Amino acid sequence: MTSVRTRAALALVAVDRGKRTLATEVDQARHDLEDERDRGLLLELTTGVCRWRAELDAVLTPLCSRPLAAVDEVTLATLRVALYQLRHLDRIPAHAVVNDAVDTVKSMKGDRAGGFVNGVLRAYLRAPNHPLPARPSADASRRQQLQYLNTTQSHPKWLVARWLSRYGFEATDTWCSFNNRAPDVTVRVLTAGVDTTDWLAERGVVAQRSVVAPLLARLDAGVLGGLPPEVRGGLTAQDEGSALVAHAVGAMAGELVLDVCAAPGGKSLIAWADMQRDGVLVSADLRPSRVRLLRQTLRAGGAPALVVRLDGTAPLPFDAVFDRVLVDAPCSGVGTLRRDPDIKWSVQLEDLPGLARTQLAILRQAAEVVRPGGLLVYATCSSEPDENDEVVAAFLAEDSRYSLSPWDGPSAEAGVLKTTPFRDGLDAFFAARLVRREGA
Repeated sequence: MTSVRTRAALALVAVDRGKRTLATEVDQARHDLEDERDRGLLLELTTGVCRWRAELDAVLTPLCSRPLAAVDEVTLATLRVALYQLRHLDRIPAHAVVNDAVDTVKSMKGDRAGGFVNGVLRAYLRAPNHPLPARPSADASRRQQLQYLNTTQSHPKWLVARWLSRYGFEATDTWCSFNNRAPDVTVRVLTAGVDTTDWLAERGVVAQRSVVAPLLARLDAGVLGGLPPEVRGGLTAQDEGSALVAHAVGAMAGELVLDVCAAPGGKSLIAWADMQRDGVLVSADLRPSRVRLLRQTLRAGGAPALVVRLDGTAPLPFDAVFDRVLVDAPCSGVGTLRRDPDIKWSVQLEDLPGLARTQLAILRQAAEVVRPGGLLVYATCSSEPDENDEVVAAFLAEDSRYSLSPWDGPSAEAGVLKTTPFRDGLDAFFAARLVRREGA
């Protein structure tokens, strides 16, 4: 039987090749593991390696007899998995970690690779205190700050350089530490309009009500996986910042609401609850697999499955009839590195202009189906102005029918919703509310 560590290495290789996201790859691999402990270990190993990859590579580099770029991808993934265990976990003895890593790579790449892995890991054990850039002092140079944030805090240099320029060192360091911790578990009951905290209490589960999104509840680490199947099956995970964006739509009873990029469907369900399950909610997405997931989510949540497959960058098949339209645009996702650490290494600075062009194209098309006096909400889970403020500014500059409707709820900043880890303790989400003029 394929070991958990072998599955972890292969999953990491697939992610590095850009085939699929870590979440998709792990979900696929988990199906072949019957023991919940093995599933948990698989998730721990893969997310841990993605979270700390720059730190791990900095330690591996002087231990290897050749550049890491010259090490084949399976061997390198195996080394990263083993080193993550040695540096960040303490449940398994070091000798067992090394032996398992050697056996893992031998089974895939042969004895020579096994000998290489054995030599590297045993060299590490002989001198495990590899110096990494220390946290810089208050008068340190920007270069020293970037070295620490990039290597010791394991974040891409291009991204922390941007955060450093906008927010300063202390806030950026806090943000990186936030991303490097396992995320809180926040859940919502699938049935629309039902209070999650009360629903759990009725089933003997203690949870803390979310402050920013009262329909959500926070669970202690490890609680979700131990819930009875009938309880866990009635819940869905949802980030608090994501829920806050959905509430910013402000859907009301009796309205006609469109969610353009709706999969997996969590925001649509919140909109349906805010509508008091009275009105018409249309949810859409493009890829067939996403549309199927969206339909399943809405049905499980008791919302009418009015699901449409459409390309948001093309003219939408509706007239200007919707009271509220949400564009939760496809984006880099760099605001959610705590939950999706593989994005650290899969997204590059050069990707942002293309994403912004797509986002603006979707926003333009969505603007055509909002009724005069109606609301258009543009949202992302990105921290970067290229995908947020600049897209909104470009849209408003070319479409005089719309103006900013200032957001004055939680995490308001210059009239928009903008959550940040160092201020709000939430992943970075953005939402701008745009109102169409009456008669326009």
